[in-house]
Amino acid sequence: MAKYRKLSRTSDQRKALLRNQVTALLYYGKIETTEAKAKEIRKIAESIIALGVKEKDDYELVKVQAKVARKDKDGKRVKEVKDGKKVTVYDEVEKEIKKDNPARLHARRQMLKVLQPVVSVPSDNAGKKRATKKIDMVAKVFDELAPKYADRKGGYTRIIKVGPRKGDAAMMVIIELV
Repeated sequence: MAKYRKLSRTSDQRKALLRNQVTALLYYGKIETTEAKAKEIRKIAESIIALGVKEKDDYELVKVQAKVARKDKDGKRVKEVKDGKKVTVYDEVEKEIKKDNPARLHARRQMLKVLQPVVSVPSDNAGKKRATKKIDMVAKVFDELAPKYADRKGGYTRIIKVGPRKGDAAMMVIIELV
């Protein structure tokens, strides 16, 4: 008996499909797909959320000195002339960052093997590259999803049957985070 469904794809295509769908599920909270794909997605998504829940508080807060560019009232960098060249002015700022302990770092790397980077584009700035922003899916799992499911012992997803697809009568389902 096989441990996974092949989904009529080669291994690299199947891995890419599942990575994309798991990332979409964790980003949007709900996706529509076929029943066989949803059952495979559920395994991966639940293990990622379980990793996040297990390691959500395993970090240290560390204070570091950082150089930050000084900005004017319009949000542009302040420049001054030194030796005939325009140079950006930097200020020393003390920041507090989260430093992962080894177990959380390992969990982060396990999640990165599956989760794809997500680029968000606001609807009012469609087509403008400057308006896009990258969303760190691992941080979303640790900061948003893990606290939400901290008191839950598994069962983070739900599969709801929608009905057969018109073209090939494949059973369509909605898989969502509970």
